[in-house]
Amino acid sequence: MGRDEVLAEIEQRLPLVALSGLGGIGKSTTALEYAYRHLTDYDLVWTFHAEEATSLQQQYHELAELLDPAGLLDRSDPVARVHGALARRDKPWLLILDNVRDHAAARRWLPPPKGNGHVLVTTRDGHWPAAQAIHLDGLPRSVAAQFLLNQAGEYDLVSAGALADELGGLPLALAQAGGYVAATGRSLAEYLTLLREDRAGLLGRGAPSEHRTPVIATWTLAFEDLRASSPGSITLLRLLSCLAPEDIPYRLLLEERRPPELAGRFALDDAVAGLRRHSLIGPPSATVSVHRLVQALTLDQLDPDERGRWKATAAALVRAAVPENVTGPAARRACVQLLPHALAVLDLLDPAMWRLAEAIGEDGDTATARAVWQELADAHTARLGEEHLDTLAARNQLALKTGDAGDPQLGRDLAAALIPVCERAAGPEHELTLAVRSNLAHLTGEAGDSALGRDMYAALLPVYERIYGPEHPQTLTTRNSVAAATSEAGDDAAARDMYLALLPAYERVFGPEDPHLLLLRNNLAACVGAAGDAARARDLFAALLPVSERVLGPEHPDTLTAWGGLARWTAETGDVARAGALYVALLPIKTRVHGPEHPGTLAVRASLATCVGKAGDPVRAREMIAALLPVRERVLGAGHPDTVNIRENLAYWVSETGDQATARDLYAEVLAVRERVQGTDHPQTVGTRTHLAYAAAETGDTRRARDEYAALVGSFERTLGPEHRRTVDARNALALCTAKEGDAARARDLFAQVVAQYERLLGHRHPETVTARGNLAYCTRVAAPTKRRFPW
Repeated sequence: MGRDEVLAEIEQRLPLVALSGLGGIGKSTTALEYAYRHLTDYDLVWTFHAEEATSLQQQYHELAELLDPAGLLDRSDPVARVHGALARRDKPWLLILDNVRDHAAARRWLPPPKGNGHVLVTTRDGHWPAAQAIHLDGLPRSVAAQFLLNQAGEYDLVSAGALADELGGLPLALAQAGGYVAATGRSLAEYLTLLREDRAGLLGRGAPSEHRTPVIATWTLAFEDLRASSPGSITLLRLLSCLAPEDIPYRLLLEERRPPELAGRFALDDAVAGLRRHSLIGPPSATVSVHRLVQALTLDQLDPDERGRWKATAAALVRAAVPENVTGPAARRACVQLLPHALAVLDLLDPAMWRLAEAIGEDGDTATARAVWQELADAHTARLGEEHLDTLAARNQLALKTGDAGDPQLGRDLAAALIPVCERAAGPEHELTLAVRSNLAHLTGEAGDSALGRDMYAALLPVYERIYGPEHPQTLTTRNSVAAATSEAGDDAAARDMYLALLPAYERVFGPEDPHLLLLRNNLAACVGAAGDAARARDLFAALLPVSERVLGPEHPDTLTAWGGLARWTAETGDVARAGALYVALLPIKTRVHGPEHPGTLAVRASLATCVGKAGDPVRAREMIAALLPVRERVLGAGHPDTVNIRENLAYWVSETGDQATARDLYAEVLAVRERVQGTDHPQTVGTRTHLAYAAAETGDTRRARDEYAALVGSFERTLGPEHRRTVDARNALALCTAKEGDAARARDLFAQVVAQYERLLGHRHPETVTARGNLAYCTRVAAPTKRRFPW
């Protein structure tokens, strides 16, 4: 039941496999299922009940008599006699040693690793060699819920799913629940209520018919053994039982503060080993996992006051483990590990929760960051009131993280709704009010109105200058934001000049090698490239990189950003081989620092693919980008701007391989998202529409191309003006598509306008002007719908 992957792994890992796991997890059932499915593969299948050595000795004697009826082998040792008889057999055989207590003691019973035989062991002892061990966990939720529904004859999916969660997919507990429901006529919903009210009492009742003991009795001996032999194991188990069940960073939690029972140098290792001996925890690494039912029953054994003390101890350990400064990669990784356990034991208004929330999302998991801030905002609102400053600060972070998670319009609306509340509660020029206005400017740009976002930042600047002075760090930061928003609005040359003007003030205030200044130099170099000087941008990044490595360290995020900038603008100068080498060297570092699925890591992979394509292998580039897309969708969501960017990148390389029809459809998908999220006139929306129009024209879909070019003309007229070169080029393409659609009269009027504009912009003899004049002449002669072939 739900073990197909495990059964396949057993087949791959034989001749010796030890199925280890918690009592009641289904080890014996899995072993027997394997034997049943492979009966025809073996000439002999024999199961030993291996709990007691005396009984096992007798079972070996019985098999020895079967295998060696003539007594040709030494009768004094039935184990050796069985091993010898098996070694002589030509046909395959399978031995199952069920419920072996101890790995070390089991060696005597295992046949030598030779011949045609396989050995399958089930055991609670987790100390088997990794090459032989397969650790069993609970059944998947869907499988466990379906089992309960079948047992109860019900269709209550909600109760079945909730009960499967409460029982952690433990097969014995599921069977016990199913048997109880079938025997008493209770519903699954009623059993769930009973379980929550009296878990120990319910699970201590009769076992299912095929199992000899109920759930609690299965683990009682393990608990009693640990109390006598390893008190530290009991202490550790009680602490772990207060936390979330999966991926508990026990060494991180106990690095600096430990209960007395775990205070010795090797005490923690001994405690872990004791728990593994009974499979009460999963295989340990930097983290361990504990079955949720083990957690619940461990705490159920304590009286309420004692249980409260253990939870307080666990909370203190989590609180102490949260870094005071959460900005570095190592601190962020620790916070990601600690978050689920903090949510289990810390008050949501605990200052440590705020620090954790600030760190979450920096590794790329923006959805989790948004969910955490939603919890914090709700808790602050409920307990402090809607206009408490801490509540407003949490809601401000929620707005920002909502935008980061791919919904900038909602984030913008949340921030906008906060401003009047902040002004009323704190005043129009309180630092929190100004912070919300700054976030609103950022989110407005992210939502598609870059120009308005820039203007909002610009309106904030004189307020900061008046309150703090022209060279206060907050004022300078706001000037930096104005420059960044100006770049986002499409005016990289103006942004470049703003950064250049800021540079001396940053040097005076922060110092020549301060991280703030290095970040400004990073932004400046990027704008220089975007403004059209790729070689200068490359040189600026090349000069910045060694300084950043020395000051910040070779793996600091800003250093890696400078490295990526150097690679990007090296590629833009045409040296794609050198750029590709830079990306290849950068990728493993980004993966190590940020993780394989961080947006920054995925961006490097996308840039490397671009270099591969530009180096002459568009097919390989398309394959690399196609492999990235499902990762981005899983991590960020299908509608996230970064996901949309990678989908457009895929469309480009599909186009470069010659498949214009597929590229057209991909561009159409991207355009629909960009229009909805960023608006019609956003530079990225315009860029996508341009690619779509071209791809449509290349596939012969001139009507679609005509409509997209018409939309482009309108957008360029609104944002750049009717005489801008890009506006005129779009109108020229519109005229061509209009002519190909058969409307020569309309095309004639468009070409007449284009000719006049090209003459003013480019001159009478420019090739574009001459070509447009020829098209005008032809359409003037035709001056009616025609199917004649046009010269262009």
